[in-house]
Amino acid sequence: MTSISPEVVRRVVEKVVREVAARPGMAEPTETPSDGIFPDMDSAVTAADTAWRQYLDCSMKDRARFVKAVRDVALVPENLERMATGAVEETGMGNVADKIAKNRAVAELTPGTEDLTTEAWSGDDGLTTVEISPFGVIGAITPTTNPTETVINNSIGMLAAGNAVVFSPHPRATRITHWLIREINRALAEVGAPPNLVVTVAEPSIENTNAMMQHKLVRLLVATGGPAIVKAVLSSGKKAIGAGAGNPPCVVDATAEIEKAAKHIVDGASFDNNLPCTAEKEVIAVSCVADLLKFEMTKHGAYELRDPELIAKLEALVVNGRHAVTDWVGKDAALILRAIGVEPPAGVRLIIAEVPFEHPFVRVELMMPVLPVVRAKDVAEAIDMAVIAEHGNRHTAIMHSTDVNALTRMAKRIQTTIFVKNGPSYAGIGIGGEGFCSFTIAGPTGEGLTSARTFARRRRCVLVGGLNVR
Repeated sequence: MTSISPEVVRRVVEKVVREVAARPGMAEPTETPSDGIFPDMDSAVTAADTAWRQYLDCSMKDRARFVKAVRDVALVPENLERMATGAVEETGMGNVADKIAKNRAVAELTPGTEDLTTEAWSGDDGLTTVEISPFGVIGAITPTTNPTETVINNSIGMLAAGNAVVFSPHPRATRITHWLIREINRALAEVGAPPNLVVTVAEPSIENTNAMMQHKLVRLLVATGGPAIVKAVLSSGKKAIGAGAGNPPCVVDATAEIEKAAKHIVDGASFDNNLPCTAEKEVIAVSCVADLLKFEMTKHGAYELRDPELIAKLEALVVNGRHAVTDWVGKDAALILRAIGVEPPAGVRLIIAEVPFEHPFVRVELMMPVLPVVRAKDVAEAIDMAVIAEHGNRHTAIMHSTDVNALTRMAKRIQTTIFVKNGPSYAGIGIGGEGFCSFTIAGPTGEGLTSARTFARRRRCVLVGGLNVR
């Protein structure tokens, strides 16, 4: 019996494998689709660019299916709970119930492909259309205050517009952001999307964020955060959308329905422990209704600090110069009260304190359930104060009034992206109010509440002398 050498066996096996792989439908196994987490920013951006080039061949029906997959995975009850609890545990900010509400709202109410419309002109000289087209790879910087909400919101809008997205999350929200991006990638893979449409890096950092901003394959930057990060993206030399800080004033005039206004203010200012940049940050009330307003607010979960020493103690705890003390951002009202030696009553959601207009509580965006109340002699003075307190951020303002002229004057003077009349602040982002939802509110750069069309280019396509059938 003739023996066969191992080398011959090896060559025969290799030949058979190649022949089998060459048959139709029998290609060599490919790598498992990525979970979207890459070791460095260059790898993440390169993978996203490859995905986007594949995405160009997908139909609008495909895009709609992929967007639906993102919505569906975010709306799984267990995932809503996981995102909310994970964000609270990792960041130490906000509360679970309100985060569930925010994630649900953004998954349900962020516009998809229906937001993309085509304009057309037809005449003797032919046909011209303006199409909404993708930028390519978008670099998105997300905040610690709304980590999962922003990822869901941006993923839906950016994918609907035909882009791929590279996220640079806040380092203090890494774990929950990674978990969500993995879940989004698994959901997209199940419906046949190109792999790596939504990616990030394993270790978020300033260095990785800078690398993303400077990467030649990133065509658009979207930053959701404070003034510093918005300034950074605007200085990048790329097309940039900036969603910066706010300090929303709430004006209450003599014509307001005070009991209703009080409840709405407490609901809005305590929502997720005042983390949203849209939330009421200071109340300016006409003097004749200020006392009644405060009384009604205490009936709906507010605790009023009256002792000047306690107010001073609270100021020392939560304000450091022109900034809020990070350790207290997004913390429960009860926890803050205990820190200054006050035993909180059951159900307290918000701390209120009457202070002068120049007080740091008014001028600093606290982002915690501490709400200053300022008196104004009349509605004209209240509006003037509101304009100053808003700092020109052009973010959000709220007013409670039944005087149409006063509402109109406030709207014209304040010039904010969102102006909520006679409701809680969160109505301005589609929670309890009409309209779509967004957690990327581009006040500094003027896009407003972003949606799919915000993340797309307008391209003009002209056919001369044809397709005119009129």
